[in-house]
Amino acid sequence: MKKQMKKWVIAATMAVCMMMFAGVASAHVTVQPPSVPANSYQVFAVRVPSEEKGVNTVKVQVKVADGAVISRVEPKPGWTSELEKDANGVVTAITWTAAEGGGLSETEFTEFRMSGKVNEDATQLVWKAYQTYSDNKVVEWVGADGSDKPASVTTVTAAAAEGDGHGHDTGAAADTGDSKDSGSNSALPLTLSIIAVVLGLAAVALAARKNKK
Repeated sequence: MKKQMKKWVIAATMAVCMMMFAGVASAHVTVQPPSVPANSYQVFAVRVPSEEKGVNTVKVQVKVADGAVISRVEPKPGWTSELEKDANGVVTAITWTAAEGGGLSETEFTEFRMSGKVNEDATQLVWKAYQTYSDNKVVEWVGADGSDKPASVTTVTAAAAEGDGHGHDTGAAADTGDSKDSGSNSALPLTLSIIAVVLGLAAVALAARKNKK
């Protein structure tokens, strides 16, 4: 019975650990907010977590999604920004580079903000990002949804019934990352962790009860 109880405890512990660290493993570069109306002016926030141990994130490049036109970036203390443009002067990519000796450690994250307009005929915005670490490793966030390194996708909803949204940055939720969708996504790992802990404790209690019998 003791061996059986030990197996129950090990299994429960493994389940708890897997659930608790699932949220950490899924962290990746995203563009907020997760959804925007078509034909609207928006403030987008590129949210970057740093995950590699012992090295810092020192550069982040984001390719402007088809269906969006970016016109400005917000200054970021400790970082420089560079806008790449095509022959017509349209911004195609933005690169943020940390000042010498700076960057993000493995326990830090930040957001880089940019503003622009969503096209009237856009249905979704796919943002490909490239994250460079101080050891020159580059992580490419360009894959399909569900892959290990997915590109961030912004859903485009129907345009507002009245007006074209000119002069209004309806993506204000990106300023603080406190949009309803963003909050739900960030709370999911914690919820799963709590459930996993409860299930683990229940398994241990059941094993102890069987041992007494």
